[in-house]
Amino acid sequence: MPTEMGRLDPANGGRAHPNLADIRMRRGARSGAGARRQAGFSLLEVLVAFAILAISLGVLLQIFSRAMSTSVVTANYARAVALAEAKLAAVGAEVPLEAGVWSGAPEDDLDWIIAIEPYQPTGWPGDDGALALWQVTAVASWPDGNATRRVRLRSLRLGEPLL
Repeated sequence: MPTEMGRLDPANGGRAHPNLADIRMRRGARSGAGARRQAGFSLLEVLVAFAILAISLGVLLQIFSRAMSTSVVTANYARAVALAEAKLAAVGAEVPLEAGVWSGAPEDDLDWIIAIEPYQPTGWPGDDGALALWQVTAVASWPDGNATRRVRLRSLRLGEPLL
């Protein structure tokens, strides 16, 4: 017996077998309804996007924070090197070129020490006593958290003969 949807199908337990036009019409109706449901994002997709965004921002903040602390440490090292170089240059002018240790008030929040000692390498042509060779060490240090950072510069200077 034919029905409105199609004819009866004995292989299908006597139920109506839809014709091809009915199947196409149903698919079109379903795809239209599905298209309306897919017009926006689901809540799960939005939550996943926010989670990815939050993780990315956290990583970026960590990178910027590390870069800022590294630039502060670099600036402190640059100041310390400049002070140590200035103290090395002061030896012979403001600081006498003789054995000893000199220090003074902190400059630019950096402590400093100058150590001068005789230096006698083997085979040095100055063994005859005409010239003296001095090793000059300038150290600049500053507190950094729980530790103390320091820069040590060494130089050799020619001076008056040792007596």
